[in-house]
Amino acid sequence: MLRTAHWDDWSLDDLLAAKGDTRVSLVVPARNEAATVGDVVTRVREALVETVALLDEIVVIDSDSTDATYAVAVDAGAVVHRSAEIRPDLGTRPGKGEAMWKSLFVTSGEVLVFMDADLLDWDTHFVPGLLGPLLTDPGVALVKGFYERPMLDGPTSDRQGGPLDGGRVTELVARPVIALDYPELAGLVQPLAGEWAVRRSLFETLSVPTGYAVELAALIDTLAARGPDAIAQVDLGRRSHAHQALLDLGAMATQILAAVHARQGRPVPEAVQLRQYRSGGGSITPVERSVPLGERPPAVSA
Repeated sequence: MLRTAHWDDWSLDDLLAAKGDTRVSLVVPARNEAATVGDVVTRVREALVETVALLDEIVVIDSDSTDATYAVAVDAGAVVHRSAEIRPDLGTRPGKGEAMWKSLFVTSGEVLVFMDADLLDWDTHFVPGLLGPLLTDPGVALVKGFYERPMLDGPTSDRQGGPLDGGRVTELVARPVIALDYPELAGLVQPLAGEWAVRRSLFETLSVPTGYAVELAALIDTLAARGPDAIAQVDLGRRSHAHQALLDLGAMATQILAAVHARQGRPVPEAVQLRQYRSGGGSITPVERSVPLGERPPAVSA
């Protein structure tokens, strides 16, 4: 049974005492999130850098944004790097995982906390909640957040009256894969949550998918390298964000399945053509997109 905690199991005083000289970096990967990234950075900076010194730095990795994400994040007080400009000798690839992998070259924290930039209904306790197990238990190497995640554009409960996760890729892809191949991870409420924390000493040794599979890949690799006791999860309460279009979720699901295949020794190409279909005007039209499936090697070797 994976160890599970609640975000308020530790007070800020407890965490500051446990932190000692440990450096902690908050990393916010962002692509075209000008509408929300400023609020995320400002609230965390005011609460956890200026009011209490729980964080040592807030770093936004701008992943090829075409809007004002970079400028908004700078104005909010973050250190901002364009993903393509970090280690240009290594080239650049599109994707969230690429931004997170590149963060290892521009952050100084021994502990990294990742938060999505598109949060709408959240609070700053997410960060100390994720840090609790890592700062107080040296055996924990990776912490996942979980939360009530209501749908913003539909019903907020299922037929039994419980909250809807809203994580369609989680329920239709990640959870079945875990049940079939990685049952030791079945206790994770939200394995694909974008809010998680990890020790640098672990993350820099992992191969990182450049797309949306980074979270599940990190869990599978941590399980293989450190065992289930190295993984913890924390109930963070409630979180909302905008939901993606169904066809976009198909690309995410493809990347997740490719990462699983790679970890099972099956060959995976650098990209695959995904054919999907749209209906309208009395006809059905095929839509094809190239889905990148590549991975970055462990950062310690780059």
